[in-house]
Amino acid sequence: MERTRIAKVDDVKLVRCGQQVDGTLHLTPHHLIFSHTPFEDDSIGGTPGKAPASKPRELWITYPIIQICTLRPSPPASHLPSSIRLRCRDFTFVCFCFVDDKKARDVYECIKAWTCKLGKIEKLYAFSYEPPKPEREVNGWEVYNARREWKRLGISEKGVDKGWRISTINTDYGFSPTYPALLPVPSTISDNTLNYAGKYRSRVRVPVLTYLHPVNNCSITRSSQPLVGVRGNRSIQDEKLILAIFSTSQSGPEGSGSNTPPDSQEQRSSGGEVPSLSSPQPSFNADTEALEDQLMRETGSNGKPTEPQVYGAQQHNLIIDARPTVNAYAMQAVGLGSENMDHYRFATKAYLGIDNIHVMRESLNKVIDALKESDVTPLAPNRELLAKSGWLKHIGGILDGAGLIAKQVGLQHSHVLIHCSDGWDRTSQLSALSQLCLDPYYRTLEGFICLVEKDWVSFGHMFAHRAGFLSSEKWFIIENERVGGDNEELRFGNNSGPGKALESALLSAKGFFNKDNKSRESFVDSDGEMQPYETGSPNVRKASTPAKGNGGQKHVTKPKETSPVFHQFLDATFQLIHQYPTRFEFNERFLRRLLYHLYSCQYGTFLYNSERERVDSKLHHATRSVWDYFLARKDQFLNDRYDGSIDDNVRGNERLIFPKTGEVRWWNELFGRTYAEMNGPIATRHNTSTNNGMDTTSSVLTGIETADNALGAATTGKAVSNDVPERTSALAAGISGLAIGKARMSIGGAKTPSNAREEMEVEMQ
Repeated sequence: MERTRIAKVDDVKLVRCGQQVDGTLHLTPHHLIFSHTPFEDDSIGGTPGKAPASKPRELWITYPIIQICTLRPSPPASHLPSSIRLRCRDFTFVCFCFVDDKKARDVYECIKAWTCKLGKIEKLYAFSYEPPKPEREVNGWEVYNARREWKRLGISEKGVDKGWRISTINTDYGFSPTYPALLPVPSTISDNTLNYAGKYRSRVRVPVLTYLHPVNNCSITRSSQPLVGVRGNRSIQDEKLILAIFSTSQSGPEGSGSNTPPDSQEQRSSGGEVPSLSSPQPSFNADTEALEDQLMRETGSNGKPTEPQVYGAQQHNLIIDARPTVNAYAMQAVGLGSENMDHYRFATKAYLGIDNIHVMRESLNKVIDALKESDVTPLAPNRELLAKSGWLKHIGGILDGAGLIAKQVGLQHSHVLIHCSDGWDRTSQLSALSQLCLDPYYRTLEGFICLVEKDWVSFGHMFAHRAGFLSSEKWFIIENERVGGDNEELRFGNNSGPGKALESALLSAKGFFNKDNKSRESFVDSDGEMQPYETGSPNVRKASTPAKGNGGQKHVTKPKETSPVFHQFLDATFQLIHQYPTRFEFNERFLRRLLYHLYSCQYGTFLYNSERERVDSKLHHATRSVWDYFLARKDQFLNDRYDGSIDDNVRGNERLIFPKTGEVRWWNELFGRTYAEMNGPIATRHNTSTNNGMDTTSSVLTGIETADNALGAATTGKAVSNDVPERTSALAAGISGLAIGKARMSIGGAKTPSNAREEMEVEMQ
């Protein structure tokens, strides 16, 4: 308990949404707890009075959910209280004001110690959380079972062969440490072929199945980027694997027999030879997203852009590269890159201009800038700043890409392979959202749980890195002691700007606040309740002993690796619920609470970065599943308007749903705001996206490429065509009627990373 300098502070003022109440602040090893007793009117004969409410109200804030903590000490001469302002990841903004500056500093240091000086995941709340009785009666760890889910999709050892088998090559996680233990692959592909193919994919994340359509047997597979490099490396085994994947739904000799690439493919390579995979390969200990940023910054511009060109015939099976086109090609400089379609003549590649984790993090920071005075003022968010954040554009782009994939599989009866860089961020978003559109099962509560477990938890989304559970000292700021401008973007308000002036005015203005705490409902209560069954002492048990082998490992949060990737997935899911209010069994609050518990670290589901790490740490025995929370309170998270009937002949009951990117809106409930505050007056709801600064005419598709032709892609070695409009229509029509948005159309025929600087999308400043 050496971290607890102070456990209780009386006479603390909580400021939230421009109101304040007096109470007591408690500091426990896992929570900040602000307690106050609201007063109710007790008027007799018209004489106002006050009486204490039946029980105290409490606000619980778990330490990992704190994003930014700012201490603002005040000298005695100022006659202003010292304050601590918290910006939480669930978009709760609060300010605690202290009469004693020393106590304020002690509280600040205590919060800092319990938040970012733990050093180990095993010291988080999940390892000592003692659930209430309703949660003990369910077992969320058993909801998802990989073999059961694959059997539901028609893949099992005893079932009819649909062209797939479950490989056990990774049961000990020795083949690919970031992949799940069971890998569905084509029946015609041996584990030996997988071994060789793995050498050609970043982090050995080879193309494997994540979804099989029950009607047309078409698949969604996922992987990481190939190791093409500047030498144009290729892998016959990788080509064989993808050809086998794209042939599983075909009948006849092509689909059931040979999976060997055509002779013309084997003979085509850079310089007429197939570069050996034994050539020196890049080291992948470095973060590929950061590598991508560095390459984009170093890319030069040597020529003027020309008109986009169109070539080729349509191909239905798609390889989706979720990255902006130039980013993908720039990665070749370090031995990575994107598929050379000369060797994948049986497919078409589509580039989606979905930005990387750094752009998304900056976008959310700009949203915070529009909301950051939410503790000391009740004013509405700055809608101009909201529009400039680009957040809705990013959400719309992700939905657009998911719709593209869903149409390809569901309507065009084609296969789709998805990858980005490492295949655990943008790939997870696109894969999971497209399955939501395709399969009604994933729109049930149980199905959505299985979807998250499969495509996010098992397939290795790096929750610990992206969420930053152990926080960082860079997120703790003492205003008057800040050196330099490194944390400029983390402040609530500028030191001498309107933020500080407004706070000073609010804290010193007499009569502005309700000093008697006569609010009709306590604004202290939030959606971050920790104990809905009881409001007694914290449910804490003795921390479990961490697994052997993890005990000595120190975990560190790298702020530049954090990003709201899973948040964006939940936001995009919210958009689908809003657009199809009767097609989802769960409600909006379910998504909001799920995002909260991603950061609360109360449950073990999202801890660590991979399935292997969770198995090694024995999370199933040491912690509780987050699904316990939802299953024990299932009635709170069900959608009253849900209609589970499926009939493709009845409008509104179709199996498939597709995102309406023109109707993307702000998830105002998540930000604790009204619809009008974030989306504008109700009268303009029909034009939400336009009002929020989103270009509804643009498409996420930035390039299409085949072995012989390219449209809008910064490819090399492709012939230039002048009949752009005709070929655009012909090529795009073959890919589910897709179109390349005007705002995203890359310009130029043959480009290389050295002369494409003007067209690239800036990754990170």
